[in-house]
Amino acid sequence: MQKYLCTCLAVFFFTILLSAPSLAQVRGTWVTNVGSDALTSKQKVRETVQRCKQFGLNTIYVVTWNNGVTMYPSEVVEKYVGVKQDPVYKGFDPIKEIIAEGHKAGLKVIGWFEFGFSYAYDDTSGVWLKKYPHWAGRDAAGNLLKKNKFYWWNSLHPEVQTFMNEMILEFVNKYNADGIQGDDRLPAMPAEGGYDDFTKALYAKEHNGGLPPANSKEPAWLQWRAGKLNEYGKALYTAVKKQRPGAIVSWAPSIYPWSKEQYLQDWPAWLNGGYADEILPQVYRYDIAAYEKTLKELSDQLTTKQKQNIFPGILTSLADGFLVKQDMLEQMVALNRKYGFGGESTFYYEGMKKLKPFYRPKR
Repeated sequence: MQKYLCTCLAVFFFTILLSAPSLAQVRGTWVTNVGSDALTSKQKVRETVQRCKQFGLNTIYVVTWNNGVTMYPSEVVEKYVGVKQDPVYKGFDPIKEIIAEGHKAGLKVIGWFEFGFSYAYDDTSGVWLKKYPHWAGRDAAGNLLKKNKFYWWNSLHPEVQTFMNEMILEFVNKYNADGIQGDDRLPAMPAEGGYDDFTKALYAKEHNGGLPPANSKEPAWLQWRAGKLNEYGKALYTAVKKQRPGAIVSWAPSIYPWSKEQYLQDWPAWLNGGYADEILPQVYRYDIAAYEKTLKELSDQLTTKQKQNIFPGILTSLADGFLVKQDMLEQMVALNRKYGFGGESTFYYEGMKKLKPFYRPKR
């Protein structure tokens, strides 16, 4: 009788396993407003969605915040700096349009806050710095925090974090998008930062009056700042889920540990802490050997279960004219499967215009 019951239970649980829905895999691309006209009109948006559909994609990560302005009309940004929307759109809302078209085509659309905690690119004349100079990040020499031509806020400042939360939650409430995404600038800050007055005072308060080390890469100092950003990431995740429990909270950081060493992004902590529905590490490499080497290093950092939430980012094109070769793209997708990753996203959409579908079987 006992043997019979065990057999029945085994059959029951096996049946449940077979009937359980499989974890959705990402086949995505990033759609940005830089070097692209994908969001400039209703017709362009429709073409963008249809091309994504034809390529077998199921997710679009669409830019919503770039160069200090939003692609959609934002009452929050207008409240802070008097600019409601990037003027290039002249009142047209490409985000509303792409969400509607994407859902009609059966695709998920996720709002990508590309600029994150950066407020300007190669420009110090903008309204953000003029109106909120105390938000600006500072390096050890007291200079404005700048890395790769991007100017950064102090990502640990509570006013900066409040603004970011207000803008993201506005988006979550305003649109029926499938979620939100931060990338290598959210939550993040260049490791050279943290020497502004606010952060130095906060550090002193928690270290018996001591000042931060002059060496910005000193391990304990690095971890302290990364830990503060971890706390912010968790709080943002919780706030988004409170507003809309089913919303996906996605992150697309750099490869670890470089992400932590350079941008204070300790994303394994986000994964282990339960405040990352998916992570798309930027495995951006220009040749297949480098790609596989980096992918293997990524794979070795993760358990099989963790890989279910990890979808590598693949570099396919850049505004400067770079375009991946078709065979290399197909090899990268194949390598992702070899190392146990069930999906990926390509940076960025414009490259698809010059490529062939890579998810459909060859004829």
